Amino acid sequence: MEISYSSIRLAIVGLGYVGLPLAVEFGKKRPVIGFDINAARIRALQAGHDHTLEVDDAELARAGRLRYTTQPEDLAQANVFIVTVPTPIDDYKQPDLTPLVKASETIGAVLKRGDIVVYESTVYPGATEEDCVPVLERVSGLRFNRDFFVGYSPERINPGDKNRGVSTIKKVTSGSTPEVADVVDALYREIVVAGTHKAPSIRVAEASKVIENTQRGLNIALINELALVFNKMGIDTQAVLEAAGTKWNFLPFRPGLVGGHCIGVDPYYLIHKAQAIGLHPEIMLAGCRLNDAMGAYVASQLVKTMTKRRIHVQGARVLMLGLTFKENCPDLRNTKVADIIDELRQYDVDVDIYDPWADPEEAKHEYGYSLIGQPEAGAYDGIVLAVAHDKFTAMGAADIRKLGKPEHVLYDLKHVLPLEAADIRL
Repeated sequence: MEISYSSIRLAIVGLGYVGLPLAVEFGKKRPVIGFDINAARIRALQAGHDHTLEVDDAELARAGRLRYTTQPEDLAQANVFIVTVPTPIDDYKQPDLTPLVKASETIGAVLKRGDIVVYESTVYPGATEEDCVPVLERVSGLRFNRDFFVGYSPERINPGDKNRGVSTIKKVTSGSTPEVADVVDALYREIVVAGTHKAPSIRVAEASKVIENTQRGLNIALINELALVFNKMGIDTQAVLEAAGTKWNFLPFRPGLVGGHCIGVDPYYLIHKAQAIGLHPEIMLAGCRLNDAMGAYVASQLVKTMTKRRIHVQGARVLMLGLTFKENCPDLRNTKVADIIDELRQYDVDVDIYDPWADPEEAKHEYGYSLIGQPEAGAYDGIVLAVAHDKFTAMGAADIRKLGKPEHVLYDLKHVLPLEAADIRL
Protein backbone atom coordinates (compact mmCIF):
# COMPACT_ATOMS: atom_id res chain seq x y z
CA MET A 1 0.00 0.00 0.00
CA GLU A 2 1.48 3.34 -1.04
CA ILE A 3 1.70 6.48 1.08
CA SER A 4 -0.60 9.40 0.42
CA TYR A 5 0.83 12.90 0.46
CA SER A 6 -1.22 13.82 3.53
CA SER A 7 0.22 10.98 5.63
CA ILE A 8 3.93 11.73 5.08
CA ARG A 9 6.20 11.63 8.14
CA LEU A 10 9.57 12.89 6.88
CA ALA A 11 13.20 12.14 7.74
CA ILE A 12 16.33 13.61 6.14
CA VAL A 13 19.34 11.29 6.31
CA GLY A 14 22.61 13.26 6.10
CA LEU A 15 22.79 16.88 7.28
CA GLY A 16 25.66 18.29 5.24
CA TYR A 17 25.72 20.98 2.56
CA VAL A 18 22.71 19.39 0.83
CA GLY A 19 20.68 17.82 3.61
CA LEU A 20 20.59 20.64 6.14
CA PRO A 21 19.13 23.37 3.88
CA LEU A 22 16.52 20.84 2.71
CA ALA A 23 15.65 19.82 6.27
CA VAL A 24 15.38 23.47 7.34
CA GLU A 25 12.96 24.35 4.52
CA PHE A 26 10.77 21.34 5.31
CA GLY A 27 11.11 22.04 9.04
CA LYS A 28 9.41 25.39 8.55
CA LYS A 29 6.30 23.59 7.30
CA ARG A 30 6.09 20.10 8.83
CA PRO A 31 7.70 17.85 11.47
CA VAL A 32 11.08 16.58 10.23
CA ILE A 33 13.61 14.17 11.71
CA GLY A 34 17.14 15.27 10.79
CA PHE A 35 19.59 12.37 11.10
CA ASP A 36 23.38 12.38 10.89
CA ILE A 37 26.04 10.00 12.19
CA ASN A 38 28.33 12.92 13.16
CA ALA A 39 27.56 13.59 16.82
CA ALA A 40 29.53 16.85 16.85
CA ARG A 41 27.53 18.07 13.87
CA ILE A 42 24.25 17.27 15.65
CA ARG A 43 25.36 19.02 18.84
CA ALA A 44 26.24 22.17 16.90
CA LEU A 45 22.90 22.17 15.09
CA GLN A 46 21.02 21.63 18.35
CA ALA A 47 22.91 24.64 19.70
CA GLY A 48 21.66 26.62 16.71
CA HIS A 49 24.75 26.90 14.51
CA ASP A 50 25.75 25.48 11.12
CA HIS A 51 29.53 25.44 10.66
CA THR A 52 29.17 25.11 6.86
CA LEU A 53 27.46 28.54 6.90
CA GLU A 54 24.91 27.33 4.35
CA VAL A 55 22.16 28.14 6.85
CA ASP A 56 22.52 31.08 9.22
CA ASP A 57 21.46 30.94 12.85
CA ALA A 58 18.24 32.86 12.24
CA GLU A 59 17.13 30.44 9.53
CA LEU A 60 17.90 27.47 11.75
CA ALA A 61 15.73 28.97 14.45
CA ARG A 62 12.86 29.36 11.98
CA ALA A 63 12.80 25.60 11.35
CA GLY A 64 10.87 25.03 14.54
CA ARG A 65 9.54 21.60 13.55
CA LEU A 66 12.96 20.12 12.76
CA ARG A 67 14.58 17.92 15.38
CA TYR A 68 18.04 16.37 15.19
CA THR A 69 19.26 12.92 16.11
CA THR A 70 22.14 10.48 15.77
CA GLN A 71 19.99 7.53 16.84
CA PRO A 72 18.99 5.27 13.92
CA GLU A 73 15.98 3.94 15.82
CA ASP A 74 14.43 7.44 15.76
CA LEU A 75 14.05 7.02 12.00
CA ALA A 76 11.39 4.36 12.59
CA GLN A 77 8.91 7.18 13.19
CA ALA A 78 9.20 8.27 9.54
CA ASN A 79 7.61 6.75 6.44
CA VAL A 80 9.41 8.90 3.83
CA PHE A 81 13.20 9.12 3.93
CA ILE A 82 15.28 11.56 1.87
CA VAL A 83 18.93 10.49 1.56
CA THR A 84 21.46 13.31 1.11
CA VAL A 85 24.81 11.68 1.84
CA PRO A 86 28.04 12.34 -0.14
CA THR A 87 28.97 10.29 -3.20
CA PRO A 88 32.75 10.79 -3.56
CA ILE A 89 35.36 9.11 -5.71
CA ASP A 90 38.30 7.10 -4.42
CA ASP A 91 42.01 7.52 -5.10
CA TYR A 92 41.57 5.70 -8.41
CA LYS A 93 38.77 8.01 -9.61
CA GLN A 94 36.18 5.29 -9.10
CA PRO A 95 32.76 5.95 -7.52
CA ASP A 96 32.69 5.32 -3.79
CA LEU A 97 29.15 4.33 -2.86
CA THR A 98 30.05 3.49 0.75
CA PRO A 99 28.10 6.39 2.32
CA LEU A 100 25.09 5.59 0.12
CA VAL A 101 25.18 1.89 0.99
CA LYS A 102 25.52 2.58 4.73
CA ALA A 103 22.62 5.06 4.63
CA SER A 104 20.53 2.45 2.81
CA GLU A 105 21.41 -0.14 5.46
CA THR A 106 20.40 2.28 8.22
CA ILE A 107 17.05 2.95 6.56
CA GLY A 108 16.54 -0.71 5.68
CA ALA A 109 16.67 -1.58 9.37
CA VAL A 110 13.56 0.56 10.06
CA LEU A 111 11.80 0.24 6.70
CA LYS A 112 8.09 -0.64 6.85
CA ARG A 113 5.47 -1.61 4.30
CA GLY A 114 4.40 1.38 2.24
CA ASP A 115 7.50 3.48 3.00
CA ILE A 116 9.25 5.59 0.35
CA VAL A 117 13.00 6.22 0.15
CA VAL A 118 14.05 9.20 -1.99
CA TYR A 119 17.70 9.60 -2.98
CA GLU A 120 19.28 12.99 -3.75
CA SER A 121 22.96 11.98 -3.89
CA THR A 122 24.56 12.30 -7.32
CA VAL A 123 25.04 8.88 -8.95
CA TYR A 124 25.30 7.26 -12.38
CA PRO A 125 22.08 6.23 -14.13
CA GLY A 126 20.78 3.02 -12.61
CA ALA A 127 22.47 3.29 -9.22
CA THR A 128 19.28 3.85 -7.22
CA GLU A 129 17.58 0.70 -8.48
CA GLU A 130 20.71 -1.43 -9.06
CA ASP A 131 22.82 -0.54 -6.01
CA CYS A 132 20.55 0.98 -3.34
CA VAL A 133 17.32 -1.00 -3.71
CA PRO A 134 19.03 -4.40 -3.21
CA VAL A 135 20.47 -3.12 0.08
CA LEU A 136 17.05 -1.96 1.23
CA GLU A 137 15.57 -5.35 0.28
CA ARG A 138 18.34 -7.33 1.95
CA VAL A 139 18.23 -5.49 5.27
CA SER A 140 14.48 -5.00 5.51
CA GLY A 141 13.33 -8.31 4.06
CA LEU A 142 10.74 -6.36 2.05
CA ARG A 143 10.15 -6.40 -1.72
CA PHE A 144 10.72 -3.38 -3.94
CA ASN A 145 7.63 -1.86 -5.55
CA ARG A 146 5.43 -4.24 -3.61
CA ASP A 147 6.24 -3.45 0.02
CA PHE A 148 8.29 -0.25 -0.33
CA PHE A 149 9.06 2.29 -3.06
CA VAL A 150 11.83 4.66 -4.05
CA GLY A 151 12.26 8.01 -5.72
CA TYR A 152 15.12 10.13 -6.98
CA SER A 153 15.36 13.93 -6.90
CA PRO A 154 18.90 15.15 -7.60
CA GLU A 155 20.29 17.85 -5.35
CA ARG A 156 21.04 21.21 -6.94
CA ILE A 157 22.70 22.99 -4.05
CA ASN A 158 25.41 25.52 -4.94
CA PRO A 159 27.56 25.88 -1.78
CA GLY A 160 28.12 29.48 -0.73
CA ASP A 161 25.48 30.86 -3.11
CA LYS A 162 23.08 32.99 -1.05
CA ASN A 163 21.02 34.00 -4.09
CA ARG A 164 20.07 30.48 -5.17
CA GLY A 165 18.75 28.37 -2.34
CA VAL A 166 17.00 25.01 -2.34
CA SER A 167 13.57 26.64 -2.66
CA THR A 168 14.49 28.85 -5.62
CA ILE A 169 16.08 26.21 -7.87
CA LYS A 170 13.73 24.11 -10.00
CA LYS A 171 13.69 20.51 -8.76
CA VAL A 172 13.74 17.35 -10.86
CA THR A 173 11.65 14.57 -9.28
CA SER A 174 10.86 10.94 -10.05
CA GLY A 175 9.43 7.79 -8.53
CA SER A 176 9.51 4.04 -8.98
CA THR A 177 5.79 3.99 -9.88
CA PRO A 178 3.63 6.76 -11.37
CA GLU A 179 1.76 7.08 -8.07
CA VAL A 180 4.96 7.39 -6.05
CA ALA A 181 6.31 9.91 -8.55
CA ASP A 182 3.22 12.05 -7.87
CA VAL A 183 3.75 11.85 -4.11
CA VAL A 184 7.45 12.73 -4.38
CA ASP A 185 6.68 15.63 -6.70
CA ALA A 186 3.97 16.98 -4.41
CA LEU A 187 6.32 16.75 -1.42
CA TYR A 188 9.01 18.87 -3.07
CA ARG A 189 6.49 21.37 -4.42
CA GLU A 190 5.70 22.08 -0.80
CA ILE A 191 9.02 23.95 -0.42
CA VAL A 192 10.33 24.63 -3.95
CA VAL A 193 8.72 27.85 -5.14
CA ALA A 194 10.63 27.62 -8.44
CA GLY A 195 8.58 24.54 -9.31
CA THR A 196 9.41 20.97 -10.21
CA HIS A 197 10.04 18.87 -13.30
CA LYS A 198 8.73 15.32 -13.01
CA ALA A 199 11.04 13.04 -14.99
CA PRO A 200 9.55 9.96 -16.68
CA SER A 201 11.82 7.57 -14.76
CA ILE A 202 14.40 7.41 -12.00
CA ARG A 203 17.17 6.67 -14.52
CA VAL A 204 16.29 9.83 -16.49
CA ALA A 205 16.43 11.89 -13.30
CA GLU A 206 19.80 10.37 -12.35
CA ALA A 207 21.21 11.01 -15.82
CA SER A 208 19.94 14.61 -15.85
CA LYS A 209 21.93 15.40 -12.73
CA VAL A 210 25.20 13.75 -13.68
CA ILE A 211 25.35 15.48 -17.08
CA GLU A 212 24.81 18.95 -15.59
CA ASN A 213 28.28 19.00 -14.08
CA THR A 214 29.84 16.87 -16.81
CA GLN A 215 28.80 19.51 -19.34
CA ARG A 216 30.25 22.32 -17.24
CA GLY A 217 33.45 20.40 -16.62
CA LEU A 218 34.00 19.81 -20.33
CA ASN A 219 33.42 23.46 -21.16
CA ILE A 220 35.95 24.50 -18.54
CA ALA A 221 38.40 21.89 -19.86
CA LEU A 222 38.19 23.50 -23.30
CA ILE A 223 38.92 26.94 -21.85
CA ASN A 224 41.77 25.48 -19.77
CA GLU A 225 43.28 24.01 -22.92
CA LEU A 226 42.90 27.33 -24.70
CA ALA A 227 44.70 28.98 -21.76
CA LEU A 228 47.63 26.57 -22.22
CA VAL A 229 47.80 27.48 -25.90
CA PHE A 230 47.53 31.23 -25.35
CA ASN A 231 50.04 31.22 -22.49
CA LYS A 232 52.51 29.46 -24.78
CA MET A 233 51.90 32.16 -27.37
CA GLY A 234 52.22 35.03 -24.91
CA ILE A 235 48.56 36.04 -25.31
CA ASP A 236 46.47 37.00 -22.28
CA THR A 237 43.64 34.46 -22.04
CA GLN A 238 41.29 36.78 -20.15
CA ALA A 239 41.64 39.45 -22.83
CA VAL A 240 40.81 36.88 -25.50
CA LEU A 241 37.72 35.71 -23.62
CA GLU A 242 36.51 39.26 -23.07
CA ALA A 243 36.85 39.98 -26.77
CA ALA A 244 35.12 36.76 -27.81
CA GLY A 245 32.41 37.40 -25.20
CA THR A 246 31.16 40.40 -27.15
CA LYS A 247 29.27 37.94 -29.36
CA TRP A 248 25.81 37.16 -27.94
CA ASN A 249 26.11 33.38 -28.01
CA PHE A 250 29.65 32.97 -26.65
CA LEU A 251 29.55 30.95 -23.41
CA PRO A 252 31.20 32.81 -20.48
CA PHE A 253 33.41 30.05 -19.08
CA ARG A 254 36.79 30.89 -17.54
CA PRO A 255 39.95 28.82 -16.99
CA GLY A 256 40.77 27.53 -13.54
CA LEU A 257 40.88 24.70 -11.08
CA VAL A 258 37.96 22.26 -11.26
CA GLY A 259 37.43 21.05 -7.72
CA GLY A 260 34.58 20.69 -5.27
CA HIS A 261 32.12 17.88 -4.81
CA CYS A 262 30.32 18.35 -8.12
CA ILE A 263 32.19 19.35 -11.29
CA GLY A 264 35.39 17.63 -10.24
CA VAL A 265 33.66 14.39 -9.20
CA ASP A 266 30.38 13.80 -11.06
CA PRO A 267 31.88 13.12 -14.51
CA TYR A 268 33.72 10.10 -13.10
CA TYR A 269 30.38 8.53 -12.15
CA LEU A 270 29.17 8.74 -15.74
CA ILE A 271 32.55 7.58 -17.05
CA HIS A 272 32.39 4.56 -14.73
CA LYS A 273 28.94 3.61 -15.98
CA ALA A 274 29.89 4.09 -19.63
CA GLN A 275 32.89 1.82 -19.21
CA ALA A 276 30.77 -0.74 -17.36
CA ILE A 277 28.50 -1.05 -20.40
CA GLY A 278 31.43 -1.36 -22.80
CA LEU A 279 31.86 2.22 -24.02
CA HIS A 280 35.02 4.32 -23.93
CA PRO A 281 33.98 7.95 -23.26
CA GLU A 282 36.93 9.67 -24.90
CA ILE A 283 35.77 13.29 -24.63
CA MET A 284 34.79 13.03 -20.97
CA LEU A 285 38.04 11.29 -20.05
CA ALA A 286 40.12 13.84 -21.93
CA GLY A 287 38.33 16.71 -20.22
CA CYS A 288 38.84 15.21 -16.77
CA ARG A 289 42.52 14.51 -17.42
CA LEU A 290 43.08 18.08 -18.57
CA ASN A 291 41.25 19.62 -15.61
CA ASP A 292 43.00 17.33 -13.12
CA ALA A 293 46.40 18.44 -14.46
CA MET A 294 45.83 22.17 -13.97
CA GLY A 295 47.16 22.30 -10.40
CA ALA A 296 50.53 20.91 -11.49
CA TYR A 297 50.55 23.32 -14.44
CA VAL A 298 49.98 26.32 -12.16
CA ALA A 299 52.83 25.18 -9.91
CA SER A 300 55.16 24.76 -12.89
CA GLN A 301 54.30 28.24 -14.18
CA LEU A 302 55.15 29.74 -10.80
CA VAL A 303 58.42 27.82 -10.53
CA LYS A 304 59.50 28.77 -14.06
CA THR A 305 58.76 32.44 -13.46
CA MET A 306 60.64 32.42 -10.15
CA THR A 307 63.61 30.77 -11.87
CA LYS A 308 63.61 33.42 -14.61
CA ARG A 309 63.66 36.09 -11.88
CA ARG A 310 66.66 34.28 -10.35
CA ILE A 311 64.69 33.47 -7.21
CA HIS A 312 66.09 30.27 -5.74
CA VAL A 313 63.22 27.77 -5.78
CA GLN A 314 64.47 25.14 -3.35
CA GLY A 315 63.65 26.42 0.12
CA ALA A 316 61.65 29.37 -1.22
CA ARG A 317 58.63 30.58 0.73
CA VAL A 318 55.32 30.74 -1.14
CA LEU A 319 52.06 32.08 0.25
CA MET A 320 48.85 30.36 -0.88
CA LEU A 321 45.93 32.75 -0.51
CA GLY A 322 42.95 30.42 -0.23
CA LEU A 323 42.40 26.69 0.15
CA THR A 324 38.63 26.17 -0.22
CA PHE A 325 37.36 25.00 -3.59
CA LYS A 326 35.45 28.24 -4.21
CA GLU A 327 35.21 31.78 -2.95
CA ASN A 328 33.44 32.89 0.26
CA CYS A 329 32.67 29.32 1.27
CA PRO A 330 34.30 27.00 3.84
CA ASP A 331 33.92 23.88 1.66
CA LEU A 332 37.24 22.04 1.34
CA ARG A 333 35.91 18.97 -0.47
CA ASN A 334 38.12 17.98 -3.40
CA THR A 335 39.83 21.37 -3.54
CA LYS A 336 42.36 21.45 -6.35
CA VAL A 337 44.40 24.10 -4.56
CA ALA A 338 45.83 21.06 -2.80
CA ASP A 339 47.32 19.92 -6.12
CA ILE A 340 49.27 23.18 -6.39
CA ILE A 341 50.53 22.90 -2.82
CA ASP A 342 51.58 19.26 -3.18
CA GLU A 343 53.36 19.97 -6.48
CA LEU A 344 55.25 22.94 -5.04
CA ARG A 345 56.38 20.82 -2.12
CA GLN A 346 57.90 18.40 -4.62
CA TYR A 347 60.27 21.29 -5.45
CA ASP A 348 61.08 21.65 -1.73
CA VAL A 349 59.13 24.90 -1.60
CA ASP A 350 57.89 25.97 1.84
CA VAL A 351 54.18 26.75 1.39
CA ASP A 352 52.20 28.82 3.90
CA ILE A 353 48.44 28.47 3.52
CA TYR A 354 46.17 31.31 4.58
CA ASP A 355 42.40 31.00 4.33
CA PRO A 356 40.10 32.78 6.81
CA TRP A 357 37.14 30.73 5.52
CA ALA A 358 38.64 27.29 6.01
CA ASP A 359 38.37 25.26 9.21
CA PRO A 360 41.96 24.56 10.39
CA GLU A 361 40.96 21.24 11.96
CA GLU A 362 39.27 20.08 8.77
CA ALA A 363 42.27 21.15 6.67
CA LYS A 364 44.55 19.15 8.97
CA HIS A 365 42.28 16.10 8.99
CA GLU A 366 41.54 16.00 5.26
CA TYR A 367 44.86 17.10 3.78
CA GLY A 368 47.43 17.19 6.58
CA TYR A 369 47.84 20.96 6.13
CA SER A 370 48.47 23.44 8.93
CA LEU A 371 46.93 26.82 8.17
CA ILE A 372 48.64 30.02 9.29
CA GLY A 373 46.78 32.63 11.31
CA GLN A 374 48.10 35.64 9.41
CA PRO A 375 50.66 36.06 6.60
CA GLU A 376 53.97 37.66 7.46
CA ALA A 377 54.66 40.93 5.63
CA GLY A 378 57.69 40.95 3.34
CA ALA A 379 58.32 37.23 3.79
CA TYR A 380 57.41 35.51 0.53
CA ASP A 381 59.22 34.70 -2.70
CA GLY A 382 55.94 33.82 -4.38
CA ILE A 383 52.26 34.58 -3.75
CA VAL A 384 49.39 32.67 -5.35
CA LEU A 385 45.94 34.26 -5.24
CA ALA A 386 44.22 30.88 -5.49
CA VAL A 387 40.69 31.63 -4.24
CA ALA A 388 38.79 34.86 -4.86
CA HIS A 389 37.53 35.42 -1.33
CA ASP A 390 36.15 38.95 -0.91
CA LYS A 391 38.78 39.59 1.76
CA PHE A 392 41.57 38.95 -0.75
CA THR A 393 40.07 40.91 -3.62
CA ALA A 394 39.43 43.85 -1.28
CA MET A 395 43.13 43.93 -0.41
CA GLY A 396 44.09 44.83 -3.95
CA ALA A 397 47.43 44.20 -5.60
CA ALA A 398 49.37 46.75 -3.53
CA ASP A 399 48.49 45.22 -0.16
CA ILE A 400 48.98 41.69 -1.45
CA ARG A 401 52.43 42.58 -2.75
CA LYS A 402 53.39 43.94 0.67
CA LEU A 403 53.42 40.32 1.80
CA GLY A 404 56.19 39.53 -0.67
CA LYS A 405 59.92 40.13 -0.54
CA PRO A 406 61.34 42.99 -2.64
CA GLU A 407 61.77 40.44 -5.45
CA HIS A 408 58.80 38.08 -5.65
CA VAL A 409 56.26 36.62 -8.10
CA LEU A 410 52.51 37.26 -7.82
CA TYR A 411 50.26 34.71 -9.54
CA ASP A 412 46.65 35.84 -10.00
CA LEU A 413 44.96 32.52 -10.61
CA LYS A 414 41.43 33.95 -10.37
CA HIS A 415 41.85 37.00 -12.63
CA VAL A 416 40.67 39.39 -9.91
CA LEU A 417 43.52 41.89 -10.24
CA PRO A 418 44.18 44.26 -13.15
CA LEU A 419 46.27 42.72 -15.93
CA GLU A 420 49.35 44.80 -15.17
CA ALA A 421 49.15 44.12 -11.41
CA ALA A 422 50.11 40.43 -11.51
CA ASP A 423 53.21 38.67 -12.85
CA ILE A 424 51.28 35.59 -14.03
CA ARG A 425 47.66 34.87 -14.88
CA LEU A 426 46.18 31.58 -16.01
